[in-house]
Amino acid sequence: MSEWLMLTLAMAAAIAVVVLITVLRHRRPDEEFDPTETPDVIEYMTMMIGVVYAIVLGLAIAGVWEAKGSAEDSVQREAFALHETSERLAEYPAPVREEIRADIAAYVGYAVHEEWPAMQDGEGLSERGDALLDEVRRGLFAYAPETDAENRAAYALGDQIAAAEEARNERALNSGPTMPSLVWFGLIAGGLVAMGMVFALQIQRSARELILAGLHSGLLAFLLFLVWEFDQPYVRDSAGMLEPFTTLFPKAAG
Repeated sequence: MSEWLMLTLAMAAAIAVVVLITVLRHRRPDEEFDPTETPDVIEYMTMMIGVVYAIVLGLAIAGVWEAKGSAEDSVQREAFALHETSERLAEYPAPVREEIRADIAAYVGYAVHEEWPAMQDGEGLSERGDALLDEVRRGLFAYAPETDAENRAAYALGDQIAAAEEARNERALNSGPTMPSLVWFGLIAGGLVAMGMVFALQIQRSARELILAGLHSGLLAFLLFLVWEFDQPYVRDSAGMLEPFTTLFPKAAG
């Protein structure tokens, strides 16, 4: 099921539930029910619940957005460092250069086609990926530079492979979900309470009130979906996250 379809179904379900409950609730009007009066304490509680939940939901969105940005940054730094390593090998002799570039291509191909699907299944990074990147590092340090140009390139290559390893380690640390289960429980429970408080305000069946209640419920569903979408960027946005690899290494990652 596509993510857009899931979002559409979630918003439609939230709107339908609120509208259906409102219609059924007023199908048999209570003679003692006065829709023109709402106790002040209920209005105050509704306002406070809405404000507190909005703050919590905003912090959750900010947290997962920051985590998504950090994940994108680590992938970009890893891909750029490997690409820069491949380019700076131009100063090395052809046999050494081609061998190390082949090792880089092997690592990129494995990371994109084998390791990334495993990350989506919750398995994390593999020892095979570590071994392939270590093979690149060993190839770089196994060659002894013979000219000044090769010496300068060797220093830069050492920095680049270290940057790639650091970015890979960050990717390993951030591969899991950002939001703990307890926070998810609070967000979902708070959303249900926020939707339920609509009925405490004695909403009627007029078109205007039903539209506003539906928009309120749909917005809550959309924001919760937004948190869920950004919670695991390596899993739910794999195409976008892999773009640096597929752009810089079209043959290896294609």
